Amino acid sequence: MTAPPLPTAAPPDADVPPDRLLTLPDPLPPCTRDELLALYRQMVLLRRVEELAAKAYTQRRILGFCHLYIGQESVAVGAAAATSDDYWIAAYREHGHAMAKGVSARAVMAELFGKVTGCSKGQGGSMHIYDRDVRFMGGHGIVGGHVPLANGVAWAARARGEDRVCVCFFGDGAANQGPFFEALCLAELYKLPVVFICENNFYAMGTPLHRQSAVTDMSLRARGVGMTREQLDGWDVEHVRQRVAAARRHALSGQGPVLLEIVTYRYRGHSMSDPAKYRPEGELEARKEKSDPLQLTRRALAEVHGVDAATLDALVAEVDAEAQDAWDFAEQSPIPDPTQLYDYVYAPQRTSMLADTPLPSSRPRET
Repeated sequence: MTAPPLPTAAPPDADVPPDRLLTLPDPLPPCTRDELLALYRQMVLLRRVEELAAKAYTQRRILGFCHLYIGQESVAVGAAAATSDDYWIAAYREHGHAMAKGVSARAVMAELFGKVTGCSKGQGGSMHIYDRDVRFMGGHGIVGGHVPLANGVAWAARARGEDRVCVCFFGDGAANQGPFFEALCLAELYKLPVVFICENNFYAMGTPLHRQSAVTDMSLRARGVGMTREQLDGWDVEHVRQRVAAARRHALSGQGPVLLEIVTYRYRGHSMSDPAKYRPEGELEARKEKSDPLQLTRRALAEVHGVDAATLDALVAEVDAEAQDAWDFAEQSPIPDPTQLYDYVYAPQRTSMLADTPLPSSRPRET
């Protein structure tokens, strides 16, 4: 039998996919006055709840790890305005994502406090907020480990004939992890309806972007699998809303998923135990002055829509009361029943006839 011929090397660049940029124009009409007010209110709520979470952590009302979303509110709120009925999955900095998706401030704060009234019954805590009713498929604590799960959610949505995408949030550090690359490869191969959103906040824990990756445009990761991509600034909640809506439309068209890199900035350390001493002097203050999403949106409401300061101040006061109500609710809620500690961890005890059947031993048989 003659051996098959050996494969020959392809000519240079023969299989390099083209750079597929997201070219769809903004698909939504501009925000009305009331729509932008609602987005502003939601962003203020996210920040106020996170500020109270920081306070609660210092008082040991919140234990374990706690990663705050302060400074990045426009990403989650803008994305929610474009994908309110879709599935979301996120990493461990997900308090803001959960509230933007529709989980109440009460349910989030109670979960942070470890109370039974929390959205995960007090058993998930900061990194495992989950609410099936609003299609928030959870926060996940392993860096990049949740990105492949977005493919499964999107596959299920398509198999059921749903007109929905899965929006997957992760950080710039996760964009260097193996599961991220595997997920992109399969998502593009099967043209899954996924919108991957890399929230590039410039630091993976305490390592700045330029020291963790030779490529600092995270959206370029899409080129290796031929995926459509876009990089955009995330300070403007209206701009985020439009570009996420464009990515959603592309992903639902059957042309494949989209990788969005949304440039943002976190104002606190990686977690509550991180004093963030690694930032260059003056960097944080400069970011707050030029690109605070709350201040930019407040300015747009005043200058473009003519909203007066008294109206905005009243809205902020209303949000402050809602955030404090969430704290009070969490404080007054009961702790979980200790007998339910292993619920959702192990399968319920079998009650069938097989329950009395001994399991085979793993020990070697005596001879």
